[in-house]
Amino acid sequence: MSQADFQTLQRRFAAHLRNPQNHSAPGDIEERRLDIYRTLFFNNVNGFIIQGFPVLYSILDAQRWQRLVRTFFDQHACQTPYFLEIPQEFVTFLASGQGLEEGDPPFLLELAHYEWMELVLDASTETFPATGFHPEGDLLRAIPQLSPLHVVLSYQYPVHEICAEFQPQTPLEQTLWLLVYRGRDDKVRFMEINAPTARLLQLIDENPGLTGHQVVAILSKEMQFFDVSKLASFSLEILQQMRERDILIGTTLSSL
Repeated sequence: MSQADFQTLQRRFAAHLRNPQNHSAPGDIEERRLDIYRTLFFNNVNGFIIQGFPVLYSILDAQRWQRLVRTFFDQHACQTPYFLEIPQEFVTFLASGQGLEEGDPPFLLELAHYEWMELVLDASTETFPATGFHPEGDLLRAIPQLSPLHVVLSYQYPVHEICAEFQPQTPLEQTLWLLVYRGRDDKVRFMEINAPTARLLQLIDENPGLTGHQVVAILSKEMQFFDVSKLASFSLEILQQMRERDILIGTTLSSL
């Protein structure tokens, strides 16, 4: 068999495994063996998605879930060979609109994204640095140091509350801001924050060379809140809470 013929055979076999209803199997392969391959490949992918999106799995009926995963398995061209990255591919698939059906929950994509981000933090190999910062440094005079294990997210639905018993059908009146993070105990948690707090953390992240005071000054200008000292006082309380939760690991070693 030539290389070209072998590649054609591989493509036919893969197409059959992905969608046996529309793609016939290559000839001379025992049906029993084909069935083993069909079941094994689909169940492996399905299992990883169930583990990565347990809430989404729990709110869709069994037939709808099977159709969704089957469409993903059949139509999505994954860009990675790694099983651990299947959840990211699944979110990309949903964001493209593929597989969605009339009657699906309006929050489906946001819920999937939230569950994926929890998984990303849980599986991250990032660690807290052991040196090069001051754990108890002045969060305003020095440069605040963020944990590498956090993410600020915004949604139109209360994704952190969705379950089988609570499935909102209309978006919130205001954007929901969530801070998802992993602490030193390796547990992933979330906290609901407001827009100014979200922006404060984003400014710290975007300006790694600025002190807490300098970041607050930018926030004050953006908010048109011109009592910078009062805003600094509010911000300090928030930053201290963030340090207690391991979202801030401390500050630079010296104050500026």
